[in-house]
Amino acid sequence: MRRLDRAARDVAAAPDVVYTAFLDGEALASWLPPTGMTGELSDVDAREGGGFTMTLTYGDGGDGRGKTTADTDVTRVEITELEPARRIVWAVEFDTDYPAHAGRMTMTWTLTPRDAGTRVAIDATDVPPGIDPEDHQQGLDASLANLAAYVEGAASASG
Repeated sequence: MRRLDRAARDVAAAPDVVYTAFLDGEALASWLPPTGMTGELSDVDAREGGGFTMTLTYGDGGDGRGKTTADTDVTRVEITELEPARRIVWAVEFDTDYPAHAGRMTMTWTLTPRDAGTRVAIDATDVPPGIDPEDHQQGLDASLANLAAYVEGAASASG
């Protein structure tokens, strides 16, 4: 059975503002890393068929939790679908020697207009079995909270 992890959050920003936060490498590096991690993007090609590499570094040294090194997770992301202001689909693979963390996970971000902004939902399918479900849920929730803070700040700065 395919594993599915999901999370959702309402944000006080229009779908086009949220969508733009997925296309800017600096923006992604600021909001995507979950709590306790920092992110660095490289090879950013923000178009359908493009992608990026993200290196997430644990702030506490990782304690051996990293999937690539003891304190880092390196992911290679292919952008497989972009539907402006509606949907973003990523194919994500960890750079790892550990079979439990290997494989291609699909992350589908759906943006749905709401009265007060946008509902942002994330469905992660084919999650590698080595990723702890509780840790992943916390990471998804944290990324959504970071995205909300980022886009709500951007929306208030432009409005």
